[in-house]
Formats: sequence, C-alpha cells, structure tokens
Amino acid sequence: MTVDRKVRVAVVGAGPAGVYAADILTKTEDLDVTVDILDRDPTPFGLIRYGVAPDHPRIKEIIKALKRVMANDDIRFFGNVNFGTDIKLEDLKGFYDAVVFATGARRDRDLQIPGVDLDGSYGAADFVYWYDGHPDAPREWDFQPHAKEVAVLGVGNVGLDVARILAKTADELLVTEIPDNVYEGLKKNATTDVHVFARRGPAQVKFTPMELRELSHSPTIDVVVHPEGYEFDHGSMEALAAAKSQKLVVKVLGDYLAKEPTGAPHRIHIHFCQNPVEILGEDGKVVGLRTEITELDGTGNVRGTGQFKDWPVQAVYRAIGYYSDNLPGLPFDSNTGVLPNDGGHVLDIDGSPIEGVYATGWIKRGPVGLIGHTKSDAAQTIKMLVEDLPNLPAPESSEREAFDRHLDSLGVEYTTWQGWEKLDAHEESLGASDAHPRERKKVVPRDEMVAIARS
Repeated sequence: MTVDRKVRVAVVGAGPAGVYAADILTKTEDLDVTVDILDRDPTPFGLIRYGVAPDHPRIKEIIKALKRVMANDDIRFFGNVNFGTDIKLEDLKGFYDAVVFATGARRDRDLQIPGVDLDGSYGAADFVYWYDGHPDAPREWDFQPHAKEVAVLGVGNVGLDVARILAKTADELLVTEIPDNVYEGLKKNATTDVHVFARRGPAQVKFTPMELRELSHSPTIDVVVHPEGYEFDHGSMEALAAAKSQKLVVKVLGDYLAKEPTGAPHRIHIHFCQNPVEILGEDGKVVGLRTEITELDGTGNVRGTGQFKDWPVQAVYRAIGYYSDNLPGLPFDSNTGVLPNDGGHVLDIDGSPIEGVYATGWIKRGPVGLIGHTKSDAAQTIKMLVEDLPNLPAPESSEREAFDRHLDSLGVEYTTWQGWEKLDAHEESLGASDAHPRERKKVVPRDEMVAIARS
C-alpha cells in the first residue's frame, strides 16, 4: 500500500466504534493520516455517556481509554454537528479522502403488538436517554402515582438497567452523575414491583453475569426468579456447554431462584416462557399486559401453547433492542436497520461499493455484541479502507483547517476536544460542590453544554 499524500478521513459518530476506527487508522504503519470525528451530540463517547446506566461506573471506565485515543494530535473532535442537516456526504467528500459512518443505534426497535401506543407504554431507549441526561430527551418523565407494578419486555442488559433504575430509590442514585431533574423525577416514581418478561428460558437470556449479579446489590431490592418456565431442553444444554458466560448467568439465576425474599420494599421479578402479545388498556392508559405461555421445543426455541395470562401492570417499558436511524443520502436496509455493507464498504442499491464510504459498529452489523466486537469491527473496516486508499481520489480541499472554515461559514456552533475538556471539568466541579458530593454531575441543556465548551 503506497499513498504519497497526506490522507484525511472523516468519522461520523464519536462513540466507541468511531473512536476505535480513528485509533486504528492513526496507528497504521507507513500512512500519514489525520482523522476528524463528527457527532451530533456536543460531547464524545456516544452510548457510553448516554446509554450506560449511571450506577455502572465500572463500565464507564472505558471512557478513560477513549480519552487517551482522543488526546492524539492526529485526531480532532467536532461535536454538535448533525449529519444530514449541518453537513451532507457530498460536503464531506470535498474535504476527506474517505468517510466512515459509526453512528450506532439510538432509538427503540418497534414492537408490533396491540396497545403499544397506549399512555404508559414506553420505549426503553427514551427512558435511558432521560435518566442519562441526554440533551434531546424531555426534562421530566411521566411517572404516574398509581403505577406500582411495571413490566419490562426484554432480557438484555438494557432491560436489566431499566428494571434496576425503576426499582431503586432516588436517594440511592445520588452518588452517581444524575442531574437534578432526574433525581427530582425519580422521587416521583411509585414503582414497587418490576416484572421482567422473557419469551424463552433461562439459557437463552442475553444478560451478562455482572449485570445480573448487580440487581441484588441494592438493600431496597429483592430479586425474585419465578419457577414457571424455568426449563432447559436439549438445545439449552448445548448452548450452556458452548458458552461459559451463559453458564454463569444460569448459576446466578439459580441462586436467585433458591433464595428467600428478605422483605425489601421493592422487587424485581423475572418470568420465563412468557411472550407478550398485547398491552391492555382502559381510557387510553395501560392497565395490564397479556402474555402467551410458551414452551421450549427441544432446540432452544419456543412455541406457543395457546394459553394466555394477564398481568396487572400500569406501565410497560419495551427493551427489545435498538434500531439505527436512516442516514440522509445513503441506502438503508430497513429490515436489519443497518447500512448495506460487505463488512466495511457501504453498498449502493445495486450492490456495488460506494467509493470512499465505509461503516463500522452497530450501523454496520446491528445492535449486538460487546465492546470487544466493536474493536474487531473497526479493524475489519479500516483494513478495507487502507487497501482502497491508493485508488481513491484526493479531496478538493485537503488542508486540515478547511473543514473548520466550512463549518464557520455555515454558522455551525461546533464543539471541540478542548471544549469537551472544559465541559468535563465543569461537570466534575458541579459534582464536587454538590450537597451530595460525587465524581460529576451532568449538564443537560444542549445550549448550556455548547456555551461552556465554546467559552
């Protein structure tokens, strides 16, 4: 691979996928490259900042590693830049040899059952963005005083996060980075019982062992695993034999199943082989959930039994997965929610690669896998990009500051890495000076974040 010019690459999306792509690029031998990372949020780190529950500081440790990458002088950050509104693909191609999309998946996947639009039926992503203080989320959450029993649909880590936040007291979360509006909102939460529903059995849940164990770390919560549906078929046993982590998950579930409740004021119930088929309502509000009882079919999958059960819940949180946004000017596979790609190149509607356009992370493979998968994803994509570079045309404006001037000419109030460091320090100072001192307290309003970063 020989490229006899300074290479400029734009990465759209400042979450782990985008940062890892930039890191791999700038460490490529015999390549003189600089990378600009763009994001519509004023802050970097994507779902690490706005998708991880605030009581999970260990997971947020990944930010320290991402900060080290972003401190590289060959990598710049442009926040508060919205692809499709502030900047288009054609614009980026005028400044960069290649563009990598790492925009992730931010919204809830649709659930096609009756009653999903009732008042009291919520998407988990919306709730997560609220309690994580995303600037585009509403400032208040509609906690109803009568909603003491709540359903969570989905058995991934997001479902567990939602269940745990609903079951914890607001005061327990004061040691975290939650902003004041989230604390005041959580004080209105009347939930005493959170029911988590799984379509299949314990061997098929998508929890990680650490997340599952942490459910019981609160003194105000009892975790209750119900024996109905707690079954294993041949396919389940094969899955457990092949995955050590899944064995650990089942062991933790078994420990919860055997444990007597302590009488804690809040309970998280885990139900297996219950397939949600309808959200029940009266006068436009959620009053219950109807599930069909399922049974394992021998392969680890389930079939319906034709038997149904109604659960008296007053709110439903749908945690069945994330879904990516369609990016303006690019093809989109609406079935899988990804940019069509061959493992790295974004493909046009005729299946041919779009010159100089690549994808990595969840927008490439869908919202599955952990951080380790994101690194290998980025490596695969960047390998293709580097192999293509000798045949890619140079941009019209290759000067590094040309893109800054373009944004300035458009009046875009973009933030930078230095601006993020100011905001970072400001949030830490808010946490240190709070009546309940903690590591940081988040700033929520977009205009306030931008003003601090650009000051």
